[in-house]
Amino acid sequence: MSGSNKKDLAKFIFLIIVGILPLFLTSANPLLSSELSIRRNAIVLAVEKVSPAVVNINTEEIIKERINPFSAFREPFFEEFFRDFYKAFPQRNFKKQSLGSGVIINPKGYILTNAHVVSRATKINVTLSNKKEYQATVVGADVKSDLAIIKIDSKDKLPFARMGRSDDLLIGETIIAIGNPFGLSHTVTSGVISATRRSIKGPEDKIYHDFIQIDASINPGNSGGPLININGEVIGINTAIYQKGEGIGFAIPINKAKRIIDDLIAYGRVHEAWLGVAVQDITQRLAEYFNFKDEGVLISKIYKKSPADRSGLKVGDIIISIEDIVIKNKRDYRGQISAFTPDDKVKLTLFRHNKKLTKSITAKALPKNLALEIAKELLGVSVENITPSHIKKYRLFTKKGVLIKEVQKNSLAHRIGIEPGDIIRQIDQQRINNIEDFKKGIISARNRDSILLLVQRGSNGYYITLEL
Repeated sequence: MSGSNKKDLAKFIFLIIVGILPLFLTSANPLLSSELSIRRNAIVLAVEKVSPAVVNINTEEIIKERINPFSAFREPFFEEFFRDFYKAFPQRNFKKQSLGSGVIINPKGYILTNAHVVSRATKINVTLSNKKEYQATVVGADVKSDLAIIKIDSKDKLPFARMGRSDDLLIGETIIAIGNPFGLSHTVTSGVISATRRSIKGPEDKIYHDFIQIDASINPGNSGGPLININGEVIGINTAIYQKGEGIGFAIPINKAKRIIDDLIAYGRVHEAWLGVAVQDITQRLAEYFNFKDEGVLISKIYKKSPADRSGLKVGDIIISIEDIVIKNKRDYRGQISAFTPDDKVKLTLFRHNKKLTKSITAKALPKNLALEIAKELLGVSVENITPSHIKKYRLFTKKGVLIKEVQKNSLAHRIGIEPGDIIRQIDQQRINNIEDFKKGIISARNRDSILLLVQRGSNGYYITLEL
């Protein structure tokens, strides 16, 4: 073969390679397309389905610090009377930034996340998977469940994730977590469900119940992000990590979140469930009296015409479990009930006359007119609005608050030293100006483990924490 023929042949081969090679490097190539199809497994499809609805949340909190001329007295109550006075003193502001995750659950821009991600934020920036940024506002947050709803406004059509179920989870089934760990946006990790209905210990030894335990890697910044199944359905909200070990994370079941989401969107807060019972811990003597050897709480009172009354519960019944979660004490009972909202059905397992029985009760909202009765039972106080005669009789310096007119003997208030004539100015973080504020404060605090009161006596004030 001559030299010229060899050159022509080489050119021909080169042109063929150049023309055919791109076909092998594009999706038009059936071989490559088939390979990609095989690799696009259930996990990939689930991520592709949900990832556009996952958002990164960057919050900014302004921490204000003012020089307090009365700090040497170490009396917080001085702030109540001299707040306006020391406004003239210099103030320093600090910015604290935090990262978190969330998932769009509604095309209108509603985003589900953790309450601890956004509850104290003064500014919330949300970044979508397409890198578009929005400022969000808090619609509502519930500290007890650690869930919050924030909202963004957009003219574009927003992607959203479909919520699945968490009552049919299988131990060992594949799950996927998507979030913003350490600011690494849209990070995907996968694993399996390690356990369900797991209880974990939080600050101050408080026990949190009914978590999904997973072995997928989640880290700071994953909080509020979705936990999804291989069908691309949200089955939980990633919330906590176990810092002492790897491969142990926890998520709030989506069924629990669903009960709270509607209230947060509609009212900005959660209307807590009320069964209409008062309970107490079981002492050794009570256990012997009722011939009871397990753990539970004793029903000490049933309110007339309450859900419990209509369902046939009786004083002396012992609540063993709520939704098959064992109830050991009053703290457990309050924690479990706080997970429900009005109109939810609550399954109770009871011990009565040496037998176990099950009752399904439809919870209701606590009637506001019972708040004063609840206060009397919880704290042991009766209160009323402050009148001019009270101001004169007790030499009061303010009309704000509610006056304690009676303290029951051996009650919590009595044991701590509260007396008639004292004024309640604050319940937890809520200021009390009148009897209506007091009712709201009691309703909000009734299922907590403790209640913080700001009490005024004459010109002096002091904070009191009562363990309920």
